[in-house]
Amino acid sequence: MAKFAYVNSQMKIYLVGGAVRDELLNFPVAENDWVVVGANPQQLIQLGYEKVGRDFPVFLHPDTKEEYALARTERKTGRGYTGFECYAADDVTLEDDLARRDLTINAIARDESGKYIDPYGGMQDIENRILRHVSLAFTEDPLRVLRIARFASRYAHLGFTIAKETEVLMSNMVATGEIEDLVPERIWKETARALSQENPRVYFEVLRSCGALAKLFPELDALFGVPQVPKHHPEIDCGIHALMTLDQACALSKSAELRFAALFHDLGKAVTKPDTLPHHYGHETATIPIAKALCSRLKVPNSFRDLLLSAAEFHTHCHQALELRCKTLVKLFKKLDAFRRPQHFYDFLLVCEADARGRTGLEKRPYLQTQFLKGAFEACREIETKPFIEQGLQGKQLGEAIQRQRINLVKQYKDDYNAP
Repeated sequence: MAKFAYVNSQMKIYLVGGAVRDELLNFPVAENDWVVVGANPQQLIQLGYEKVGRDFPVFLHPDTKEEYALARTERKTGRGYTGFECYAADDVTLEDDLARRDLTINAIARDESGKYIDPYGGMQDIENRILRHVSLAFTEDPLRVLRIARFASRYAHLGFTIAKETEVLMSNMVATGEIEDLVPERIWKETARALSQENPRVYFEVLRSCGALAKLFPELDALFGVPQVPKHHPEIDCGIHALMTLDQACALSKSAELRFAALFHDLGKAVTKPDTLPHHYGHETATIPIAKALCSRLKVPNSFRDLLLSAAEFHTHCHQALELRCKTLVKLFKKLDAFRRPQHFYDFLLVCEADARGRTGLEKRPYLQTQFLKGAFEACREIETKPFIEQGLQGKQLGEAIQRQRINLVKQYKDDYNAP
């Protein structure tokens, strides 16, 4: 079957949305989205399309399996991002369909001959590197605050900024409380996607500038304005340090889990008693219940939560690794579940490295702890249990023998490491 097959002369198919936007930006196109004008569901089914949309008229192409949606309009009927009434029929025009989209750069279509249809100035905004809302209907969907923050992070390296008038609308949406109608799953989905972008820091900065960070991530927002010891943290502000740590994590890894842990590992500093500032004694353990509550509220996946909790509790141990006793190092490996989950341990080391470098003027400072701990761990992870079992050891005795051997191997490694 041809990609473009029609049941009547009025039916037309257009490539729309992100595929057109990224095509114009010479950006990798992840997937194609198509809109069908001048047709109804029965006609698409007649052509072999499979209906998959429950709330919207979305169909899968019989050959390519790409999504094709009937042109539609939406009318706000309630609060939140689900409070919409959808109208899809063969009298809905392409311009009507594009008008309901969030940003002008997402409201461009291309027909089968390659001609662009751009009724809302999206191509000019791409040229000018502007993220601008299509219409005041932008304010009807609170999820768009997160989406535009994500787009800002995705295209920051291309020079994109948010239009001033759009920033005003975003702030108003937060002020009216509409942003609080978002369910945790949608908040997390957008955040996880933002963490995988080239500049995720921008996502959180945009949310903070419009007031959404305080509503959606109050634990992170609370770090801003909290001081640290200038000698160790020339940037002083705990919130700035969190963003700088995220930057360093991005330089070290593309892992969204690692970046998440880097950003949120110091949440306990926000609850430090005022009379001890700018010191943050015990912030590691103070972070744990806050981080657990955040992960529970947003339904954060276990892999993200586990790495965050490890980084929160043990990052200071990592920073002090060169001074720790061999027995303590082996205990650290066990607490981090390194022998069963070595990749978790390696990710933990990178979070700690990002933390150490996420400080003004110290971004390029060598972090010897990463290689030292890797070496110490590798030295004691390959112990074979068979020889101990053959000696008749079992249970507690077997565990203690393996522990002693691990300590001895770490001691040998440490002596070699410190040898002149």
